[in-house]
Amino acid sequence: MGRVKILKKSLSVAFIFFILLGVMPALVSAQQETDKKDNRPERGIAVYTEYSGVSVARGETVQMDLTLENKGRRDENIDVRIVSAAKGWKATLKGARYQVTGMVVPDGKAKTLALNLEPEKGIGPGKYAFQFEAKTADGQLTSSHTLTVNVQERTLGADNIQVIVSYPVLRGQTDSRFEFSLDVTNKGESDRTFNLAATGPEKWEINFKPAYEQKQISSIRVKEGQSQTVAVEVAPAQNAASGEYPVLVRISSGESKAEVKLTVNLTGTFRLDAGTPNGILSLEAFAGKPTTFSLFVKNTGSAVNRNVTFSSFKPENWETAFKPEKIDALAPGEMKQVEIKVTPGPQSLVGDYSVGIMTNGEKADKTVEMRVTVKASSAWGWIGIGIILLVIAGLSFLFVKMGRR
Repeated sequence: MGRVKILKKSLSVAFIFFILLGVMPALVSAQQETDKKDNRPERGIAVYTEYSGVSVARGETVQMDLTLENKGRRDENIDVRIVSAAKGWKATLKGARYQVTGMVVPDGKAKTLALNLEPEKGIGPGKYAFQFEAKTADGQLTSSHTLTVNVQERTLGADNIQVIVSYPVLRGQTDSRFEFSLDVTNKGESDRTFNLAATGPEKWEINFKPAYEQKQISSIRVKEGQSQTVAVEVAPAQNAASGEYPVLVRISSGESKAEVKLTVNLTGTFRLDAGTPNGILSLEAFAGKPTTFSLFVKNTGSAVNRNVTFSSFKPENWETAFKPEKIDALAPGEMKQVEIKVTPGPQSLVGDYSVGIMTNGEKADKTVEMRVTVKASSAWGWIGIGIILLVIAGLSFLFVKMGRR
């Protein structure tokens, strides 16, 4: 009997253990879910657009989503309205086919409405503000948002050609090629062919190309209501100085014309030249003794080259020194002379060696390679002559002495 009671108790404990084992994960999961929900406030709403500010061309309609978000833990009936719209603009909020003034948003969810901002004719460039407000049905919670629309001037011809350029000013060196991107929109009621032309500084090369293609074109065909991208490639004249240069692009179709002003900002070119005045790139030296040669540095570019410094690569234990050590500024076409002292290592053997002199400018550099011939010191020549004379004298003495015998 005692064993039966013990067995029954063991089975009861095991049964309770397995029940807890199955229930605990569910309890933990439920607790985690509760904790997750508890991180949110009881109630909360927000209203906002995709972007807080946009830039558009003059006469362009703005279309984007207005979002109503329920940040709380209960469903909300949210009223929404346009508090203020810029003068001369028609602002509407739509959901499906209806103009919307409110909607039910479940807890933790967000819903969007289609926002449409249409300017009246004559609205000029400038910044226009639109304010929106969301409020719960019981008036306890409110949220507001402001959208700013920056209207920029665009080029229109007879109201049916629109040309927009994303980056009308490009900057770079004179030897660079500049590529502008134009979006040409046919706002007419039929397909049209647009002729392309450009005027720039003298001796500049200007070409039109389709987007992402290399062939040159002089016209494009654009369907009604559609746009096409055109690349304008500008190559400055080789001798163009630094400064700003205008490029005028004309796009026409029949009597309709549009113009776009582009600007190329040239920083000039950065080039350096260096060499010896006589053109000889070799010199002679003796081990352990300095020898000096001159190097000219010339700015062959069209921009000022600043902080021109000097360095060298040379055999081990050799030394180089520059006078001056740096040129603060070198104007276009200007040339200056630098004295360079080269000292071969004391243990250098007789023979030819290479020493590279590097001129490092702001955005350009030049390397000159010199051949240095290390020769034997003249002192060793005199020592050799002395030894020879001593040998001759010794031999003469021996001959005389031997002859007397």
